[in-house]
Amino acid sequence: MVADTGRATPRRYPKSARHWATSLAIAGTAAAVTTTVAQSTGDYHWWAGFVLVPGALTAAGGGVLLARGGGRAFVGYVVACVGLLIFTVGALLMTGTTSRGWPALVTLPCLAVAGTYLWRSADPLARGLHRTVALLALAGALVGVTLFLIRARLVDPGQTHWWGGFVLLAGVVVCGNAVELARHRMPYRLQAVTLLVGPAVVAALLGVRMLRGW
Repeated sequence: MVADTGRATPRRYPKSARHWATSLAIAGTAAAVTTTVAQSTGDYHWWAGFVLVPGALTAAGGGVLLARGGGRAFVGYVVACVGLLIFTVGALLMTGTTSRGWPALVTLPCLAVAGTYLWRSADPLARGLHRTVALLALAGALVGVTLFLIRARLVDPGQTHWWGGFVLLAGVVVCGNAVELARHRMPYRLQAVTLLVGPAVVAALLGVRMLRGW
């Protein structure tokens, strides 16, 4: 006869349930904090909740797929990024800060594109082109940050044509990736390098021209 210890076997939940619980908890907390902040500022637009909440739920669903990994991780990443963008729009509308915070809608999509480099290809040519796009997206994110600093009056560019610096940066990024591609022995290497170097030189010259105000 086995003695009954009176201890219940701990119940184990499947990983998918834990992923959903975590994602929904994060989404709910973000929505609650945003609503509280909007109410405390005195410029609360309740109707923006119809944008905020779907965005949070979409991001939560994408987070679950991303956490599971495997072949659906990239789909989850894309869905989570779309949900985050919708949530950001809702947050800006709810807090009435669209006129100041709209540069976030430039930065976030660029960061999302840059993040796709986590799923880069093993082929050198495809990886090099993907890296070029990802680095250009990072440059675009810096444009959004710069616009935010200017809108917040933390930086005063004056009469400087500052955007020319980012055009120059784009040319340098593309040219640098072309040089990196030239190191690999692969088919169509010369064609790929030529197609990258040409636009890179044009972009760099245009950036210099903008900066100097010619």
